[in-house]
Amino acid sequence: MNYKLCDGEYHLMEIVWELEPISSTELHKVCLPRLGWKKSTTYTMLRKLCGRGLLLNQDSIVTSSVKKEEIERYDSREVVETRFNCSLPKFVAAFLGERKLSQKDADELQKLIDTYRKKE
Repeated sequence: MNYKLCDGEYHLMEIVWELEPISSTELHKVCLPRLGWKKSTTYTMLRKLCGRGLLLNQDSIVTSSVKKEEIERYDSREVVETRFNCSLPKFVAAFLGERKLSQKDADELQKLIDTYRKKE
């Protein structure tokens, strides 16, 4: 499944993840102040995401068929693969730039590294 989302699609997905299950009418009412979308824009985006299998709209009740974590995982992998030649260290170095890590962040990253390190 193609998880690549434009910004507008992602914003609509965020609203659904936050409020699901949500009626399509209520979804439009939430999108109006948050995104500034007219009813037709909300329904067009909803139809598009349903067509791609990312959202479900059954009896005017909208739910997601994919978790936010799956989209985040797809997005982060795509960035590392396409922009940083599959190099996670290059990505982290570019992300940090001149910033220094706090001890807490460094400890959390070390725990992640230890968790995902291949055992030899």
